[in-house]
Amino acid sequence: MSDSQPAAERARYVRDQLPAGGLFAGLTWRISPEAFPLSPDLITRLEALGPHLLAFYRACNVMYRHSVEGKLPSWIADYLDAGKPKELIEFSRLGRFKGHVPRVIRPDVILTNDHFFVAELDSVPGGIGLTGWLGKTYAELGDPIVGGAHGMMEGFDAILRAESKTEKPLAVVVVSDEAATYRPEMEWLGQQVGFRVVRPEELTGFDKTAAVYRFFELFDLPNVPNARALMDAAARGVVGVTPPFKPQLEEKMLSAFLWMEQLRAFWREQLGDKTLAALREVLPYTWILDPTPLPPHAVIPELGIHDWRDMAKFSQKQRELVLKISGFSNQAWGSRGVYIGHDLPSTEWAQAIEQALSGFATHPFILQRFEKSKLFEAQYLDFESNETRPFSARVRLCPYYFVVGDDARLGGILATICPANKKILHGMPDAVMAPCRVQ
Repeated sequence: MSDSQPAAERARYVRDQLPAGGLFAGLTWRISPEAFPLSPDLITRLEALGPHLLAFYRACNVMYRHSVEGKLPSWIADYLDAGKPKELIEFSRLGRFKGHVPRVIRPDVILTNDHFFVAELDSVPGGIGLTGWLGKTYAELGDPIVGGAHGMMEGFDAILRAESKTEKPLAVVVVSDEAATYRPEMEWLGQQVGFRVVRPEELTGFDKTAAVYRFFELFDLPNVPNARALMDAAARGVVGVTPPFKPQLEEKMLSAFLWMEQLRAFWREQLGDKTLAALREVLPYTWILDPTPLPPHAVIPELGIHDWRDMAKFSQKQRELVLKISGFSNQAWGSRGVYIGHDLPSTEWAQAIEQALSGFATHPFILQRFEKSKLFEAQYLDFESNETRPFSARVRLCPYYFVVGDDARLGGILATICPANKKILHGMPDAVMAPCRVQ
């Protein structure tokens, strides 16, 4: 688009299609004249990623169950249960939910100069309605949207049908106060697909409901009215609930188990060599910061240190590491609870390590290497001057996979295009949010 006027017209069209109440409560973003381009080869690889991630979740589900049953080491379940209330742990283990895994899988994909990696996985993700609206709107401008103009709506409708086991699902989406930022986007999605969005206190009786989409985090259960009633209805089989009440499947530490030598045989049996290789290619090596003292002769794999506190002595180059809380905390989402080693003074990095170790029993932390993301040239429309503004950017891709049976279908991809000086890539007022298109 060499002519700035058509670009301005396109951006204004996108802005003018916004629902009256917006899509994110109180949040804004910059608008690009066009969807973010991805090569056909990258799209093909992202499409193939969905089934691999579904296989990973199913294997993690089996791993936890086998640990509880004594078929695998008990420390696996101990790690994954840390900090969770006993009642929730027991509920998650009910036989009725034995094979249940999340029906929406959203990885945070970071592009580097020569590959991509999955920074983390989210099974209670925001952005479903936003990505659906963006895809539909940019498709109306003629952009060939990944997943199609209605891919996100069709995918969400499919999982509600699968969960309700009816052709026309009687479904509701429960959005808690803690997740209220995302209520407008789910209300827009509900208008497109045909489901109700309710607050937890409005969830009474299940005689007219077959499926419930849980849009609240499990750490927030004490603040969610009617959560116990919903759990009881799910346990009786009165209603299907997704994502399932399985906090162990919402831990970032899951990727650490993939790299443990003690579990290599398990992963090969559950995943097969092809999927195991594909996952190890995109899921970075991950450590769980367990403060248990090592024998005198032992070292922490890959780091060559005897004690986690030795990381405090690392040079700035050696501190190209990311420390983040694993889950079950209000600090475990939205880029909170993340510490980038080489961005912090050594004293603050040492404090972050100490915090992670002292909180291990209730809030375990994980560690990953920091990788530099690829630079892109992007643009947005400055509506006041009516001019497009180019900027150097880094991009986070969020593909949304919808799980029905053995299929994990790609419904769409949200690109969060951040200024190049940002280390943590997430939605912010000076970021562009756009769907992805075929280049």
